[in-house]
Amino acid sequence: MADHRGRPAASASPADPASGAPHPDEPEPDTPSRAEGHEGRAGGTDGRNDGGGRTSPACDGRTRTPRRRQGEAAVGDAEPGANAGAVGAPPGQREGSGSGPKRREAHDEPRTSDRNAATGAARRSRSPGGSSGAGAEHGGTPSIGHQRTAPDALRESVAGGDGSDPLGETRGAEAAAASRDGDRLRFVGAATRRIARGIDLDEIVLGLCRATVPTFADVILVYLRDPLPVGDERPVGPVVLRLRRTDRIPEEPDSETGSGGRIPMLHLQPDLAQAAELAEVRPGGPLAEVLRGVRPVFGDSAAARAALPELLGQTHAVPGGQRAVLAPLRGRRRVIGAAVFFRGVDRPAFETDDLLVAAQLATHTALGVDKAVLYGREAYIADALQRTMLPETLPQPTGVRLASRYLPAAETARVGGDWYDAIPLPGSRVALVVGDVMGHSMTSAAIMGQLRTTAQTLAGLDLPPQEVLHHLDEQAQRLGSDRMATCLYAVYDPVAHRIVVANAGHPPPVLLHLGGRAEVLRVPPGAPIGVGGVDFEAVELDAPAGATLLLYTDGLVESRLRDVWTGIEQLREKLVATARLTGLDHPPPLEPLCDEVLDIVGPGDRDDDIALLAARFDGIAPSDVAYWFLDPHEQAPGKARRLARRALARWDLEELTDSVELLISEVVTNAVRYAERPITLRLLRTDVLRCEVGDDVPQLPRLRQARPSDEGGRGLYLVNKLTRRWGATRLSTGKVVWFELVPPAASTQR
Repeated sequence: MADHRGRPAASASPADPASGAPHPDEPEPDTPSRAEGHEGRAGGTDGRNDGGGRTSPACDGRTRTPRRRQGEAAVGDAEPGANAGAVGAPPGQREGSGSGPKRREAHDEPRTSDRNAATGAARRSRSPGGSSGAGAEHGGTPSIGHQRTAPDALRESVAGGDGSDPLGETRGAEAAAASRDGDRLRFVGAATRRIARGIDLDEIVLGLCRATVPTFADVILVYLRDPLPVGDERPVGPVVLRLRRTDRIPEEPDSETGSGGRIPMLHLQPDLAQAAELAEVRPGGPLAEVLRGVRPVFGDSAAARAALPELLGQTHAVPGGQRAVLAPLRGRRRVIGAAVFFRGVDRPAFETDDLLVAAQLATHTALGVDKAVLYGREAYIADALQRTMLPETLPQPTGVRLASRYLPAAETARVGGDWYDAIPLPGSRVALVVGDVMGHSMTSAAIMGQLRTTAQTLAGLDLPPQEVLHHLDEQAQRLGSDRMATCLYAVYDPVAHRIVVANAGHPPPVLLHLGGRAEVLRVPPGAPIGVGGVDFEAVELDAPAGATLLLYTDGLVESRLRDVWTGIEQLREKLVATARLTGLDHPPPLEPLCDEVLDIVGPGDRDDDIALLAARFDGIAPSDVAYWFLDPHEQAPGKARRLARRALARWDLEELTDSVELLISEVVTNAVRYAERPITLRLLRTDVLRCEVGDDVPQLPRLRQARPSDEGGRGLYLVNKLTRRWGATRLSTGKVVWFELVPPAASTQR
């Protein structure tokens, strides 16, 4: 048949009558506006009425022949023995079976009933209950202006006369279910993000509790294994679960909203929140079976009814119905605990989909706990490594007081390459060392430990500071080509009140004088350790009594917000301000001084770890020092006894005369036997009496047990028994044997 323009008219709708979807050969119609839909339904200029109360697409000048499925008649063709009118035509307007020409005439001249049907469709589209726009506004499927199919007519016939729409109610239920599913997904996403933000154990468990209560549950109990296994460790002994944290809806007024209203109370058994602190999981028991199953279970299930009393305690009742969920916490390798969720009777019980939510929460929590335990172990190892490589306690050498501080770069990076050290040297001297290895890793800490050990060994040889740095440079090159470090090495002599300093690319020290003046010592900077082929230079400076020397690493004075020299100037000003608080004639105490110095680093201004070493120079007065040279001959021991007796009498230490004469005689006699150059004898009076005997023989004496037939070998045995402590130190020119005695007055005070 042909339309009024003489073009062949399509005998079938382009839409599949079975599915309502456009035919593959037909383009999908665009979604028209509400006005366009009305015009199409009313048979406007852009479309034509097809006699079934619907509009067909406007003719575009091309002849369209819809593709039919094999064995399927075109829509509108009459089946044998049946009336086949236009699909979707209202009852009473169907055509009887007839020949093709009659049907073409019907399309060529639309009947009055067809026009009335089209007008009624347009009115329905404008009415509030129409399917054109109101369906989209009320949650239904909006009309897109396409040709009606058999399902459309079926829906119209199913609709009741009272305006009820069973299909709309079904769609509303489906929309409500989809909304609940969306809420669950959003809750799981927000909860898992909150749990994942935690980095330690308490933060992760707290994140689970805060994300769950009251959104998902009214009460939550979190049990974890005690102790928690780390990594691949296989725990021995029985499995014990400890109650790590509980949370519930509070009964106090809601202070966050400020409304003064009270949060609804939880209508559960009063003893539920007081669950057992420890629960031992019996092998093969109901709790072990639930934990082995991994999946969450409702509290009213047979497995949970037997497992919950074992977990919470036999005296604690469990709410009936699906108001409890037991969710095992499984980490990467094993079950590490369990979480129990409860809901009160004033809110809906758990649903089946809530088990999936509980499973997601339990999985993320367990993996987070595993992560936190591993991180805690690594942080403990790193902290122990760092602390082991630094001095546990500082020595108390004569004539100098020491204090130190160490701060890591951040709580998440506890290891670094900064170190400090104080090494006692012969002659009551002390070596002060501070260094910084590049990087903040375990490798940096390991290199730092090797360099510190090397520095201690070199200091024991009593090498000059510049020689110590030279050997450290060679050691760093042996460790690797990229092992770079800075170091400052200083030797303080309390008798001479002098200090010798050598620098290898380190920030210069700052000296705070007794009068409150602070100065940056001018020390040649030198090249960092590890460069190789560089000579280091040492300078000797005055170290007056009462002055304080600060050695530090660049983390104290350098950051993203300031350069090194700006930080050094701030440090100098801080020392001056602190000295004014205690008075110009009194040096500030060392420990509070270190804390004040660290205050120049702001909370967010610390980019590097910090090592700080403070030394207060007390010195030894010349009146407390006695020094002699003795020729290595047979009369030297007797002369040494007479000189020591006179010095003790001058210092009012006659009580020690007999012991000192005996010990000096033994040590000087050993030196005379092997020395070729003059022997040195020095007595120092501080809180103890220190005696030092030096010679040019590098071999150190060793304590041994003399046999009854031996004529010698008992001198050091007497020294070991009669002195407070003693020792021998090798020097570049020989060795020094020293011992200390405690005066009777000092021993009484102790």
